[in-house]
Amino acid sequence: MDKTLPLMLKARAKDMPDINIQYYKDKEGKYCPVTYHQFYDDVLYVGAGLLELGVKRGDRVALFADNRQEWMVTDFGILSIGAVDVPRGCDITNQELTYILNFTGCEFVFMENQKQVEKLLNCRADVSIVKTVITFDPVDAATEKNCQDAGIKVLYFASLLAKGQKRENLHAANSVEEEMDKGDGEDLATIIFTSGTTGEPKGVMLCHRNFLCQLDHFKSIFELKPGDIWLSMLPVWHVYERLMEYTIFYYNTSIAYSKPIGPVLMEDLKAIRPHWMVSVPRIWEAIMDGINRKVKAKGAFAKKVYDLAVSASMMFTHFKDLTFCLLPNFYGRIRFIDSIIGFLPWLLLLPARGLGQVIVFNRIARVFGGRFKAGISGGGSLPAKADLFFNSIGIRLQEAYGLTETAPLVSVRQYKKSRRGTIGQLLSNTEAKIADKNGKSLPPGRNGIIHVRGRQVMMGYYKKPDVTAAYLDSEGWFNTGDIGMMTHNNELRITGRAKDTIVLRGGENVEPVPIECKLRESPYIQMCLVAGQDQKFLAALVIPWQQAIMDYAEEISIPIVDYELLLQQPEIIELISREISERISQKNGFKAYERINKFVINARPFEPGKELSGKGELIRAKIMDNYGKVINKLFK
Repeated sequence: MDKTLPLMLKARAKDMPDINIQYYKDKEGKYCPVTYHQFYDDVLYVGAGLLELGVKRGDRVALFADNRQEWMVTDFGILSIGAVDVPRGCDITNQELTYILNFTGCEFVFMENQKQVEKLLNCRADVSIVKTVITFDPVDAATEKNCQDAGIKVLYFASLLAKGQKRENLHAANSVEEEMDKGDGEDLATIIFTSGTTGEPKGVMLCHRNFLCQLDHFKSIFELKPGDIWLSMLPVWHVYERLMEYTIFYYNTSIAYSKPIGPVLMEDLKAIRPHWMVSVPRIWEAIMDGINRKVKAKGAFAKKVYDLAVSASMMFTHFKDLTFCLLPNFYGRIRFIDSIIGFLPWLLLLPARGLGQVIVFNRIARVFGGRFKAGISGGGSLPAKADLFFNSIGIRLQEAYGLTETAPLVSVRQYKKSRRGTIGQLLSNTEAKIADKNGKSLPPGRNGIIHVRGRQVMMGYYKKPDVTAAYLDSEGWFNTGDIGMMTHNNELRITGRAKDTIVLRGGENVEPVPIECKLRESPYIQMCLVAGQDQKFLAALVIPWQQAIMDYAEEISIPIVDYELLLQQPEIIELISREISERISQKNGFKAYERINKFVINARPFEPGKELSGKGELIRAKIMDNYGKVINKLFK
């Protein structure tokens, strides 16, 4: 294992300098390649430029920017001289910016653009520690003057590169590669702050070893080849995307940057023709719904053919998984009997599956560029419907699980042995146990709190030893706070979140996440929040898919004057009520007290950065703050 992340990059750049490492868009929106050699040179120049500015080993350097080609160059440049980066996206609030900069003591800050610099200036009275700001995009003369008046030096990224290149060309003592060689795997690499939805943000400390120990395991999970292209649109400052980019570089593959916006993503899929794609569940759901809407728009006959092909393929996939022992084994399945039961239906459905592939699924594959191998879904629970849909039509999805505190990977489905209904097998150097409230380990098939131990587990929370001790015990076990169960094959399934558990007045404990995931399987429900703490029953705040609702209204001849008025029509309320009652029912495994008794429909989707985390997860406290009055009326 390489000692540090920059040394890993150095070795890969030396092995295959001319392979493309990144694809970014120019001003015309066309993808431009960057080779490993060019990328590594820029990393050296950033590191040298920082040394010239006076940044030292161990210094904290803030990196407040969204996805762009320069982000990873800057990340590696900071790490190459032994400094520590403190990343955050452009959605950072003034309060968060003030807290993070003061708490970590960052004198140097990378910022995306003028808007972010203005944000810093607005907080200047409370943030006196910052001395230098490096901006990726230029700022105007007035803003630069305001910075100078506030005692802040402004430097453009291009100028930093030039400064570093000059230093490297002069072969100055204390070069970047000399600093790189001093690095150790236990050196602190980054401090990533959690969202802070339950109080002050916590800074997760991750060292180089936390990331590097995971990378070699991907060769047994994926079938990666040098030059393979990954398409990604997740926030790079999040640990999930960050690990994936380290993985991409480790295997001399390439990354192309896109955005989680339907039309943009679809065009980028065609343009870059990726082999792999990293995303979160809501993106996969949006792609699935987009495919369904396009087919529906082609007319009744095309939709009928499509529905028959998908239904037959779903049955084929189920029996194939049964035959080849790819169903999760929570309670001691007898695999031989499974194979006997599944074999004949699988064989009989094989021609229908082949016909569906020729008539329907090959066209969908072309939407992904024609050479797509698999998608990786993480950052939240992948709804079973989306999971089955994609794997049935030949678009392989591999679900993964982890947390910021585990850098992040704990488990992932293997490429050739992907078992739906699980979040994959544990990494080979990772231990997990399912424990009850008293800490007693539970056998497979039993629900409990997931505890994880391994070399990827964080060093601790920055300057918070008491909080660290509350989550990370003396034996190295980290309490994830997630509720789940283990299979007999060392695979995990998430069934809830301990802090999200709803306790009804009757004492029943309800996990809202499985209910919300099931509701989102409806083609009419985009997002929802289940509530009911200390109440007699459960209620839900539902955000529909606008286009699907409008299409339905057109089908049943409801005049559409205003979307919000449309949502108040009895026919639409009845539609959502029917979708809820059909899905949250006994036949789908839900108990009587888990049913939704009342709901309210809201037109506006939850907003990323406000009510949704960067991974697309619900920030429940903020949603309750914003919609508390509306939700509480449901219980009166």
